[in-house]
Amino acid sequence: MTTAIQTLPTTAIELQPYGINTAGERQRAVVSSAPEPDDLLEASVLADAQVPDGGYGWVVISACALVTWWFVGASYTWGVLQAALVAQGKSSSTLAFVGSLCPACISIFAVPNARLIRVLGARIIAFLGIFLLGLGSILSGFAEESIAGLFLTWGVIGGIGTSLCFMVVSVTPAQYFKAKRGIANGIVYAGGGIGGSVNSFILNALIESVGIAWTFRVLGFMILSTGLPAAYFIKERTVIRPTKFVEWRLFKDLRFAVLFATGAIGTFPLLVPAFFLPLYNNSLGLPSSAGAGLVAAFNFSSAIGRLSCGLACDKLGSVNTLVLSLLLSALSIFVLWPVSSSIGSLIAFVIINGSANGGFFSTMPTVVGNVFGSARVSVAMGMIVSGWVGGYLLGAPIAGYILDASGGESGGIGAYRPAIFYAGTMATAAAVLAAIVRIKVDRKLTKTV
Repeated sequence: MTTAIQTLPTTAIELQPYGINTAGERQRAVVSSAPEPDDLLEASVLADAQVPDGGYGWVVISACALVTWWFVGASYTWGVLQAALVAQGKSSSTLAFVGSLCPACISIFAVPNARLIRVLGARIIAFLGIFLLGLGSILSGFAEESIAGLFLTWGVIGGIGTSLCFMVVSVTPAQYFKAKRGIANGIVYAGGGIGGSVNSFILNALIESVGIAWTFRVLGFMILSTGLPAAYFIKERTVIRPTKFVEWRLFKDLRFAVLFATGAIGTFPLLVPAFFLPLYNNSLGLPSSAGAGLVAAFNFSSAIGRLSCGLACDKLGSVNTLVLSLLLSALSIFVLWPVSSSIGSLIAFVIINGSANGGFFSTMPTVVGNVFGSARVSVAMGMIVSGWVGGYLLGAPIAGYILDASGGESGGIGAYRPAIFYAGTMATAAAVLAAIVRIKVDRKLTKTV
């Protein structure tokens, strides 16, 4: 297949750059027919060769960061909402399922969402995602008395919106950045950490002033009023369509198979600290404002981790950075959290674990984009993220059930330790798998990957 851009045969890919030409006009990549696997590979190489590493890409990054502010910030502040609902007499383990279902939808719908982006485009999907996320929060304000209602509104409607937003911000930046791909993804996901930090204080203040029902509604209106304008600025640089929902042959690549397993296991402990820190805070006898502060500190640290790990991806290599972030997560859970019996030691845990936690999210899209190319990143990312469903859906609830079996919130901080050790074990297993990717699978994964 020839690499000429304008004179390819009709059975091949006609790919044009989508950047800023000398006339200042944007161009779109056009595909004349469905590419065969080898054509798609060549398209990926060609698309990556034309990446501008800047330009309108920074506008897209800013818009994606604001979208991430809301869908990550909402998921990671569920602990604040959960603590208020537990005070009304609801079960923490059941509520953890509600909170987990929202991000679990990222995995449940990952593969079809990757296809939807190909068919409808990133901007339309971003609009739809933000609308459903905001709608789910508003409707939750009318369903806060009912666990089933919260499952439907926050868990399903908001979860579908979250899944659409996640896929947009995970695959679009790779089309604009290559050498700076790590820092670009770091900025996008740092938006989620900062959003979670700010939202923690906002939600706690709203709960105390207007109650939990109106807190849900106000949150939804804030999502719609700022997220929809941001979605307008998200657009693709290249369009390569159509492709298969799933490329099963990727599992023949050992790198892909182990990365898939790393994500599948590594997501089990990720939501445990964010969901249970407010309850742990209450067990220490601290006020609810301190719990909100801990969640805010966790999310702010997550933002720092997402940004610094994005930069580290470009300097140290994305796979190396993934290993380090998972290892730091495991060590902080095993070493710091079990002995955190005061606000000082708990803050130390929150800062370290939050940074490592955020690093996972900003690093994984960079790993996938670097290894499999920007033209295939939506398919590969969709497949890998689909493996996260177990960790997203069951990770925090399992910790909740372990906590209940160990004495519950009234059992003191000692009752939390079995759940903490469960989370630490899963983080350690994920770190080992990531190390296998780095050491055993492909020794060429150095600074460029």
